[in-house]
Amino acid sequence: MSYHNGAGQSAPLQSYEEAVEWINGLIPFGIRPGLDRIKALMEMLGNPERRLKFIHVAGTNGKGSTCAFLTRVLIQSGYSVGTFTSPYITKFTNRFQYNGEDIPEETLLRLANRLYPLVQEIAGGELGSPTMFEVSTALAILYYAQESVPDVVVWETGLGGRMDVTNIVHPVVSVITNVGMDHTDILGETVAEIAGEKAGIIKPGVPVVSAVTQPEAVKVIKEAAARNRSTLYLAGEQFSYRRLGGDEEGQTFSFSGPFREAEIRIGLQGEHQCANAACAMMTLEVLRHYMAFVIEKEDLNKGFLETRWAGRLEQVGSSPRIVLDGAHNPEGAESLAKSLPQIYEYRKLNLMMGMLANKHHEPYLKHILPIVDTLILTEPDFRRKMDANALRNIVEQIREKYAKQTLQIIIEPDWKNALELLKSRTEAEDLGVVSGTLYLIADVRSSLLGLSDAEKGW
Repeated sequence: MSYHNGAGQSAPLQSYEEAVEWINGLIPFGIRPGLDRIKALMEMLGNPERRLKFIHVAGTNGKGSTCAFLTRVLIQSGYSVGTFTSPYITKFTNRFQYNGEDIPEETLLRLANRLYPLVQEIAGGELGSPTMFEVSTALAILYYAQESVPDVVVWETGLGGRMDVTNIVHPVVSVITNVGMDHTDILGETVAEIAGEKAGIIKPGVPVVSAVTQPEAVKVIKEAAARNRSTLYLAGEQFSYRRLGGDEEGQTFSFSGPFREAEIRIGLQGEHQCANAACAMMTLEVLRHYMAFVIEKEDLNKGFLETRWAGRLEQVGSSPRIVLDGAHNPEGAESLAKSLPQIYEYRKLNLMMGMLANKHHEPYLKHILPIVDTLILTEPDFRRKMDANALRNIVEQIREKYAKQTLQIIIEPDWKNALELLKSRTEAEDLGVVSGTLYLIADVRSSLLGLSDAEKGW
């Protein structure tokens, strides 16, 4: 049986669940770099992306938090904002937000039905089937260009930048948060190569904001900006920030840019969030100064202070105290190891972690092991999970050099049992931390906060 979607033809997808299943069913087509399929899709739709203002955000870590700061401050300032992010932490609809609210399920279904025949048509040709991420990106563009029509879209890259599907758009400002060693199988083996991929979002004449620090990455980004005649605002050069202090409630930093100086308080934890917030602040300054965006001081302050980002140094329990952090690469682990003793006072640190099989686990562990008392190794409920015993083997190899002599290691592949172990072992003066892949964080967060309709994924 099929119902009609008002255009006279029957709709192939009957429900929200079917639509999500269809999109996720494209996952076996993988992440295939290249813009040919998304360009073909956009042309079939009449290039709706050309009618929108995008803030394009790339970077190894901190993309999501930077997008969250931008979204919150712009909404607080009275603008309507679309936010496209990945991976999502509780539900597929989280990827497509308008003014902080998920896309309605019936809208997603309707747009999926519009895309379905076009995807089939492309799949039948020489380009092959569009991927899950390509279809999600096309769906986001349709949602923003034809349904919600926001003043501005905060647009997060999926992977890299240059060949990432999101690079189909021509933004009003580009942001590159930082560069680190992640997805090296796709993006390159060196910092310079990865920076080159991120710098691929720089467009002719479009200003760029970045907090990249490594000299070789800075060089690549400066060259790309010069080649495109784009004005570059680089942390440490055109703008600067300095953390002034913090407590369990948040932290404060000073910002100094070409147009003004400010003292900003944020609710997000970790020194690296000052870098992300400074990046967001400089981006807002570009919008304010060059594009006539009106952002009042009190809205700016309120927006920054009220920004929340799930699963990033997020305390989700007080008895026992449990903190979630989706640090899944070496840079994330370094930030986490630095932030925990800075923010919290504790006697013992109990860490539960689970990883995907495609990551650099040894450098991650080198950063985090020195501060851990009990390590609980588990496995995310996801197809590319890393075997907990394989993770233990890596820990054992580097244990002598990096871990405390008293480190206790527990293997519990079932994450639900692992979480119960973490809770029971974390006493009042201890701190429990769950870290690793966001696929694990998503499940643990839903379990601790009692979210029933949690889905998760890329």
